[in-house]
Amino acid sequence: METFEQDANIERPEVVDEKIHWGRFALDIIETLVLAVVLFLGINAISARVRVDGFSMRPTLEDGEFVLVNKMSYRFGEVSRGDIIVFHFPLNPEEELIKRVIGLPGDQIRVQNGLVYVNGQLLNEPYIYQAPLYSGEWTVSEGQIFVLGDNRNNSNDSKDWGLLPAGNVVGKAVLIYWPPPMWDVLEHTEVFAAQ
Repeated sequence: METFEQDANIERPEVVDEKIHWGRFALDIIETLVLAVVLFLGINAISARVRVDGFSMRPTLEDGEFVLVNKMSYRFGEVSRGDIIVFHFPLNPEEELIKRVIGLPGDQIRVQNGLVYVNGQLLNEPYIYQAPLYSGEWTVSEGQIFVLGDNRNNSNDSKDWGLLPAGNVVGKAVLIYWPPPMWDVLEHTEVFAAQ
């Protein structure tokens, strides 16, 4: 009898191994979930993914394409003319738009006879869908940016609602990642024509 009682009090090695196995499995699941959350937060801190909605950036971007946005680009650099940017729409900050930077603080913008001038200099714009059918003049004040869509006559942009506060900029669009046949790195063209 004494031997039987001692055997009953000793845990079998198979049971101990099974407890260790399930404990390790649970720990692996928790580690994986924590790593996924950290990666998700880190990726979202430096980038954004935006769906193009509409035809205002045609032919550069088409309706339904998904674009990767570098949110860090303007923390370490300046906005440049020709950059394609994503920003919070000044009239509805919940909405994000994507347009091309045409004017920077201090610039004088003039659209006349289908051509765009910045500080009296004609822009070289091979990326536009059609020459603008409107005219106007704008002065870009400090802390503001002037943006236009590449589809000039079918774009709700600075010509319609005014200047964009620089603080509304989310980041610089860098590539089209969906759909796969349209994968492409976005070119940020130097907009000034050669003199």
